[in-house]
Amino acid sequence: MGQPTSVAGGGDDSTGNMKDLVAEIAKALVDSPESVSIEAFEEGEATVLRLRVAPGDIGKVIGKQGRTARSLRTILAAASMKLRHRFSLDIVEDDSHPAG
Repeated sequence: MGQPTSVAGGGDDSTGNMKDLVAEIAKALVDSPESVSIEAFEEGEATVLRLRVAPGDIGKVIGKQGRTARSLRTILAAASMKLRHRFSLDIVEDDSHPAG
């Protein structure tokens, strides 16, 4: 796996914009928007965006039969074409905060 990219302080604008896009959509879907975080990893010629959400919100981001996740990936793919850079999305539970 590649190294996380940093967008603070002059990072890659397109990666930062894509991270912001996915984060804003995810925050609108979940009950715990403060738990939403995104990391970006360079992997070959693509950038992988890893979306972390609270364990109780994972179903809201994935949706029934994965429809919401598929829609997020479709938006990401459309924006990727404009930027001429491939982005992919991984959705994971944020297990740093125990469910309780």
